[in-house]
Amino acid sequence: MSDPTVAAVRLEKDLLGELPVPVEAYYGIQTLRACNNFALSGVTLAHFPRLINALAMVKQAAAQANAELGQLAPEKARAIQAATQAIIGGDYHDQFVVDMIQGGAGTSTNMNANEVIANIGLESMGREKGDYQALHPNNDVNLSQSTNDAYPTAVRLSILLSHGDLVTSLVSLRGAFSAKAEEFAQVIKMGRTQLQDAVPMTLGQEFRAWASTLGEDISRIAALSELLTEVNLGGTAIGTGINADPRYGALAIAQLSRISGISLRQSEDLIEASSDMGAFVLFSSMLKRLALKLSKIANDLRLLSMGPRAGINEINLPAQQPGSSIMPGKVNPVIPEAVNQVAYQVMGHDLAICMAAEAGQLQLNAMEPLIAYNILEQMRLLKRAMQMFEEKCIVGISANEEHCASMVHNSIGIVTALNPFLGYENATRIAKRALQENRSVVELVEEEGLMAPEQLREVLRPERMVATG
Repeated sequence: MSDPTVAAVRLEKDLLGELPVPVEAYYGIQTLRACNNFALSGVTLAHFPRLINALAMVKQAAAQANAELGQLAPEKARAIQAATQAIIGGDYHDQFVVDMIQGGAGTSTNMNANEVIANIGLESMGREKGDYQALHPNNDVNLSQSTNDAYPTAVRLSILLSHGDLVTSLVSLRGAFSAKAEEFAQVIKMGRTQLQDAVPMTLGQEFRAWASTLGEDISRIAALSELLTEVNLGGTAIGTGINADPRYGALAIAQLSRISGISLRQSEDLIEASSDMGAFVLFSSMLKRLALKLSKIANDLRLLSMGPRAGINEINLPAQQPGSSIMPGKVNPVIPEAVNQVAYQVMGHDLAICMAAEAGQLQLNAMEPLIAYNILEQMRLLKRAMQMFEEKCIVGISANEEHCASMVHNSIGIVTALNPFLGYENATRIAKRALQENRSVVELVEEEGLMAPEQLREVLRPERMVATG
């Protein structure tokens, strides 16, 4: 009798020898070697479903182009197409087990895809997994390809497939700030520069500015993503197109555009495209810019809500959880704090991408797996952070309207509005006296008879002080 404690395996062979592969696994020996070698981040390809789908789309497009050129038998092309469509439909994603960070310029990722597709295809042909004589991971699934063109194309496509969710979250967050701008349009408050009283404004104007700065990035993210539509598929190993029909690249890219629904184009210089990471650097820098903006807004919200009794306290953030294990009643701005931390992480990802892009040598950049991991993670984190920010913070913010107005009335800053009428020297003197005597600017101007009461009231009308022109 067989020992039930011993898992069933199949033996597979590569240039380094044989290894036992779990019989139920759709991946093969090269994937297994990568798993044994790269136990690094613990984040596998399966963590990013759209990367898996993009890999499957590239393999499907390649099979269709090869079949059209008579390079791949129709039965094999049909098996590959059935396998890739199943993967694109969400099946077999758990078989993509290689760590996102890996040596080999993405070869392990490419072979994970090749082996899984081959074994799914073999089953659709009525054969056993591992029967590579009938459908081979390298000879058939990887036909006319190299990791060096298939993998970068899939990475670019995965970003293009993913960035729409990021933009949707950004659009929604901007809308939440715009809604608050309307809600707070009549709330007068002090503006501040360098954390000191400046001149009056409305809370609505402050929220409108945040909506505007986020809105700027919507079109810019879309514009920079266009750089990623240029792919090097057809260049094979270093961009010379070795082992591929000269017609293959254009055919495969046309098929990939049709399958993905995204219009892709072949790079004009495939050798340059095989090593250049410039598009990734630019796209990542845009994500970093968004992260910086979100972090600045989060900081502002924390400042404006500080208190509640011993701080600015112009706004109230929705309470989400008790803030202290020792101080009863304390509630912390945990959502903005979490946004800050996501932003810092995204900035770290951007630095890693820059260093990886610089580390390319000669005709290839072996660090592209790190670039892929970091950009996909940047987008995932930013999307989730913006959703959290909107749902658990922005929509629930309320204004302390009377307190805001009181601070304007008592502020030295309103003397700026009187400067054209008093002159700079008089205004400076009044401001200094108000501060020293702990009295209001209005009170002192009236006391000294520097302006008629009617004129003073007109100048200090809230709508006049906060006009934008």
